[in-house]
Amino acid sequence: MAVSLLALAAFLFFGLDLEEGSVFPAAAAPEGVEITYGSVIKLMHERTKFRLHSHEVPYGSGSGQQSVTGFPNVDDSNSYWIVRPMLDSAAKQGDVIQSGTIIRLQHMRTRRWLHSHLHASPISGNLEVSCFGGDNESDTGDFWRLEIEGSGKTWRQDQRIRLRHVDTGGYLHSHDKKYTRIAGGQQEVCGVRDKRPDNIWSAAEGVYLPISGSK
Repeated sequence: MAVSLLALAAFLFFGLDLEEGSVFPAAAAPEGVEITYGSVIKLMHERTKFRLHSHEVPYGSGSGQQSVTGFPNVDDSNSYWIVRPMLDSAAKQGDVIQSGTIIRLQHMRTRRWLHSHLHASPISGNLEVSCFGGDNESDTGDFWRLEIEGSGKTWRQDQRIRLRHVDTGGYLHSHDKKYTRIAGGQQEVCGVRDKRPDNIWSAAEGVYLPISGSK
């Protein structure tokens, strides 16, 4: 795990406009570090501990877009997501993210966006969650509103959160219903419109960028 996080930190250092010493793996970060735009994180489903995951495997039903699942193993490079602002936002890399803010999550490996729409999810028939688009292709189907549980106002690593899809009103959701074929052993990820315990996620492993202007 430490090796993969250090490799990711090196990737960010050379791939983004960062100053020396400004990137650190989550394992080395202080407790409750703030999550900022440009950070690369894994989202952990609170109840099952599976990580939000995607890969270049399309759904065999619904939209046929790139599938999104819950992945059981911690050390997997297909579970990293880059935290981005919404389109036409004035937010910049290193800005903190307030509860209620609309964000996008870009899958690091394939560059597609966490997306949802009215297609039915394959197992439960809820709202399908997929990956769609690319660096130069994004729309409102990629917009998710951050809802922090409790009294916190800015997103931190140790906080419980919900992500609500703007277009459909569905909360990012997972459960212990698993695929048996192409993504065998991986959990379904879908959207549901009501608040449930299985809507809760938290930021886990990753590389967290410091707040803009911080030393």
